[in-house]
Amino acid sequence: MIRKDKLEELRSLIGEVKYVSMNITTSDKKFISSVPYNVTLKSGKVIKRERLLKNGCDGSAAVILPVTCEGDVILVVEPRVFTRRGVGVGLPAGYINPGETGVAAAYRELKEETGYRCSDYIDLGGFYQDMGVSSAYNRLFLGINAEKVSEPSFDEDEVVLPFICTYEEALELIRLGYIEDANAIITIDRAKKDINRLRMLKK
Repeated sequence: MIRKDKLEELRSLIGEVKYVSMNITTSDKKFISSVPYNVTLKSGKVIKRERLLKNGCDGSAAVILPVTCEGDVILVVEPRVFTRRGVGVGLPAGYINPGETGVAAAYRELKEETGYRCSDYIDLGGFYQDMGVSSAYNRLFLGINAEKVSEPSFDEDEVVLPFICTYEEALELIRLGYIEDANAIITIDRAKKDINRLRMLKK
């Protein structure tokens, strides 16, 4: 059961980043593009496919569940304007740059979005975001001993608010429908065994 004061804190953060208006704009520079392909199968059949690109890249990302030295987890609250709530509760995450490893992206993105740094990362595997139209592959990590080392350094259009709670409260937020992001749900679920193991080592 999530603590009442934590739920009130989360609702306050959600209210802080909720949008009040949204207008369609026109721009020559587009972040998302698609490339059409004719694909010939071994059988000889030709099928048409489109590949989505984000800023010219496949959009693979690192997703991080950071665990603090006290054993709490760090979630983030961000505007997610195309969802039903308009706000997303999830995990720190960001795109993996060309030539960058997943764990290097995890270190960089966590510090940029929250100002925290982890002493080490446990690789929780990954998954394709949408293999029907994309080669983007998300890498999932459990960050250990997260400590605040600096202030966040956001991109121009980025708004990220940290929310610290227990691991069990994060699971409860999934059940209550506050966390609806697939990246976060899969990462939190896959981390369960390692979270329990780390707790046993601290006893």
